[in-house]
Parts: sequence; C-alpha cells; structure tokens
Amino acid sequence: MTREELEHIIRASADITDQYEFVIIGSQSMLGTVPYPEEVFVVSMEADIYPLLAPHLADRIDGAIGEGSQFQQTYGYYAQGVGPETAVLPAGWEGRLQRVQNSNTQDRIGYCLDLRDLFLAKAVAGREKYREFCMALLLHGYVLPTALLALVADMPLDDRAQKSLRAKIRRWAKALRDLGHSIAQG
Repeated sequence: MTREELEHIIRASADITDQYEFVIIGSQSMLGTVPYPEEVFVVSMEADIYPLLAPHLADRIDGAIGEGSQFQQTYGYYAQGVGPETAVLPAGWEGRLQRVQNSNTQDRIGYCLDLRDLFLAKAVAGREKYREFCMALLLHGYVLPTALLALVADMPLDDRAQKSLRAKIRRWAKALRDLGHSIAQG
C-alpha cells in the first residue's frame, strides 16, 4: 500500500462513517512517518483503521471497503475496521501519533502510530510476518533498540511478559548484527 492509497482509505472511511478523525494501527500506519518507505514495508494491501471518536463504526468501514468488497476489487487494497483494543500499545502512545491530513484525505485526519509503538505492538502480537516487519524496521534504522527497550516498561504487560519482550528485541538486533548488518543502538 502506498501513502496515496492510505489517504484514499482515510477519505473513504470518512465518507462511510461521517467521522473526521481516524486511527491507523496496523503496519500501514508506518506511512504516517515514512511516506515512501522501502518495498518491504508496502507489501500489505490492507489498512487497520477505526474512527477515533466512534470506534463502534469500524464495522461500517469493514463492510463497505473491507476485504472482498467492491472497493478492494476496484482498487486492489482495502480497509479492515478494527477497534482500539486490537493492538497492545505502551502508555502515552496517543501523544506520539503521526498526523496524515491533506487535500487527498479531504482534510480528514488519519493518526498513524509512531514507529516505536508500531514495532512494540507487532512484537507483542508475535506472528512470523510481524517478526520480519520488526526486523526490517531495525535493519533500516527506523527504530533503535535502546529506544524500544526504554518503552517496554510502559507496555500493559506483566513483569514476565516485559522481560520476554526485552529479550526478543535484543535477540532480533543481535541476529541482524550476526548477519553483518550495522544496527544503531541509539
């Protein structure tokens, strides 16, 4: 998905829900910080989105422009209406959101996760494709291990899960260094 396609989803979501502000929490939220990222980051054709002030309207988005919709058949990408509970995020994430608003969104606002928050949400979710995504964020220098480790204490996880998350971040960074990649520590 490209930045322009994400902007189209924001605009379409606004038309469907009559809302003004949206939160994008999936991997495509990266497009808020990095409008034109490397190819590895734009392979997904869905954007996870919900209306900021009316998350219950996410079902309308899913029904109108979701997977299998005429919208997807026409454009080749789609929105997945989700809720705020979909991602496990560190305290204070709302203050780090990246704003996408322009004429292509018809001045509607899409708030995208900060890359550190996106990384942590994906790392906690634990799917294999998320590991690859997170390692690519480290590899391309979009996130630094020290900054990620500093935010782990703000994750709504028990001590054991936080310890596991810290170990995972260190392990991924080490794996990249062992492959000969230079990973900035922060």
